[in-house]
Parts: sequence; structure tokens; C-alpha cells
Amino acid sequence: MFDDLVITSLPGSSESDEYILVVGGLGYIGSHTSWELLKDGHNVIIIDNLSNSFRSVLDRLLSLKKTYFRSTSREPSLRFYEADYRDQPTMNLVLNKYSFCERTNLYKDGITVEAEQSRRSRISGVIHFAAYKAVAESIQQPLKYYSNNVGGLISFCSLLSDFGIKTFVFSSSATVYGEQANGTGRISEEYCTHETTSFIDAHGQARTTQGGCTGLTNPYGRTKWMCEAILHDLASADPEWSIFALRYFNPVGCDPSGMLGEDPRSLASNLMPAVAKAMTGESPVLQIYGADWDTRDGTAVRDFIHVTDLARGHLAALATAPRCKGTGAGFQVFNLGSGMGYSVLDVVAAMEAVSGRRLPVQLLGRREGDVAVCIAEPTKAATELGWRTEKSLEDCCTDICRFLGVSPASDTIMI
Repeated sequence: MFDDLVITSLPGSSESDEYILVVGGLGYIGSHTSWELLKDGHNVIIIDNLSNSFRSVLDRLLSLKKTYFRSTSREPSLRFYEADYRDQPTMNLVLNKYSFCERTNLYKDGITVEAEQSRRSRISGVIHFAAYKAVAESIQQPLKYYSNNVGGLISFCSLLSDFGIKTFVFSSSATVYGEQANGTGRISEEYCTHETTSFIDAHGQARTTQGGCTGLTNPYGRTKWMCEAILHDLASADPEWSIFALRYFNPVGCDPSGMLGEDPRSLASNLMPAVAKAMTGESPVLQIYGADWDTRDGTAVRDFIHVTDLARGHLAALATAPRCKGTGAGFQVFNLGSGMGYSVLDVVAAMEAVSGRRLPVQLLGRREGDVAVCIAEPTKAATELGWRTEKSLEDCCTDICRFLGVSPASDTIMI
């Protein structure tokens, strides 16, 4: 039945144990989150079509797991299926493998008068990393993004509902804030909502946000907002769902082991891979898009978050989910960021300091779809999820050097 799938099943759990399903789990953020789940003792199922990741990442996860749990009696299970999450027949087969029928007998005077059967799943939660994510590509190929990111999500959630799997963590993005990110300082979740929301902004002013989107600058950001709106409506219609949309703010860095990192098949359009290529000499120069933004050095300012901190945010959301069921809080949004703003040139300086290497740069015009400043207000995640970042920009650069085999210039660098 699974002849068309590549399946890796590792011992360590019984058939009655629960699993976390991670779609896109061999990608950059997905692999780090899968690793944090395993370290936390969760059994993990990864589904990935390898369109932007490599099978070797699975081998690295298995190696890390074996080393980490070598002195313990119980090792969590890691199972892998090479499949596209939009492939309904294949996904149905995979989910069915982890489902069972639960019989409920109704009695009257000691006699069974009715028996009900419901399908249940050993998958207790799902984390979704299966979206396309390149801003520039989304502008060039919008239908590709709407088809996978939006259409795929609708079909996938419908299938999960059929199996009674209704705890869902969605990887959203700070791009949903669009132009609202500019000039607002740290941006809170209330700047982009899916229902009318009244709040006090960072300047102490009372504000009301109407459900909708304002100033989205690219199709990728629109797909993320659309997906959030769909998930909001789903949770409103069915209170059994517990959904968390986590808005990312520029993940960077890699696991301190040096075994996991950012290594996509496609050409990465975000900053750190470009910085790394310039540092190692793979690229002759680091191209910086926009040197005339209204910022302290003219380059764009972003909130950079270590990918391990980001991964731990997903675990915090999963841990919170049971407390949200039946409370009317079926859909929630959280910023995952540090609350600190660094310019592109700040990042270049940090990498130069950590690596001891000079990075050649070339200043170019602004890139379509970009904004000047985007910094997270992370208070809500700290208060409601008990989550906050722990790693610095220096940590990010040091771990990237380790992943690339570049010896850090110093153990103590002040950024």
C-alpha cells in the first residue's frame, strides 16, 4: 500500500504512543523543530517531498537522536514519509496508518442499545512548514504560491478534520503586517487581525483594527494572511480546533551541534545564506538591496531570531493547546521574534567579528516587496506561551560558522 512512498521507521515507541506530525520537517525550520521535539521526548512523523530539502537531513537527525539518547532506556521514534502534503490519496494512507476506531456503547437497563464508532488518531498535533516562502519568486509566480500555500492548506485541514486531528500550529510570517511595519517601532499582533480588535498601542494610544489586511507588499505575504483568515474561520466554525499562527521574524543561525543548518535546494533569497556565501568565498560579493531606507545606516532593519529559539516556540504552542480547547480561543496569533532590531550592516559587522573575515559588499537599489523596518513585539508570546528568545545575534553567527566549518575568531564578541 505504501510502495510509492519512501518510509523510514525507527524503533523506540509502541503502536499506542502519540506522535507529532511535521509537514515540511526536513527543511530549515522544520528540521530544527523536529529535533527540538525529539529532544523533548516526542515521537515525530516527518512528511516532506524533498522539493527544497535533502534526504541527508534525515540522516543527521537520526545521528543526533542516537547520540542524545544513547544513555537512556527510552528513545523517541522518528518516522519519515517522502510525500507531498497536497497528495490527498497518499496523505490519507499515511494518516490512516496512525488511526484507530473507538467504539462507544450506550446502555439502558444493562443492555447495549446503541454502539457508536468514531475514528481517532495517535497524531496529537500537526506543525505545518510546507509553504513556499520566497518573496521574489512569489511576485514572479503567484499562482504557484496560491496553489500550494492556500489551496494545499484547505485540502490538508479538511483531511485532518476527517481523522479528528484538530491541534494545528501554522508557520505564518511577519510579512502579513505589510507596510504597517514601517515606522511603528515594535509591531504587535493587533496590527493585523481577522476580527475587529481594540487595543492600546506602544505609544499609549487607543486603536481599533478592523479584520482585514492593509499594505501587503507581495503574494507570499498575501498567502500567509489568507491562510490565517481560513484558519480563523475554521476555528470559529468548529470549537474542537486549537490553532496557533506563529508569525516569524527572520530566522537565522543553526543548531549548535553544527549538524543542522540552512541548506535549501533552491537559491535562498534571505540575508544570512547570502552573508554565509560571501564569507566563504562562494559568492564574490554580498549584494545589499536598499541603502536609502529611513534607518540609522540606510539599510533595512529586521528582527533576527535564532532558529532554535523559533523551534522552541512551536513546542510552547503545542504545550498550550490543551488549555485552549473549549475556551473560545480556538485561533490565536503570536509573534515569534526577539524584539531587537538590527540593520543589514549590523549583521555584516557581527559576522565579520565572529568569523574574523572581511565581507565584500555591494549596495544596490531596493528590492520589490521589501519594507524598511520590521521588529516584533514579543510580549504576548512571553505572557501566554511562556516563551522568549535566549540566543543572541552573536550566537547565530557563531553557530553558522560551526555549520560551515569556519572557526570563530573569538569566543567573546560584543555586538
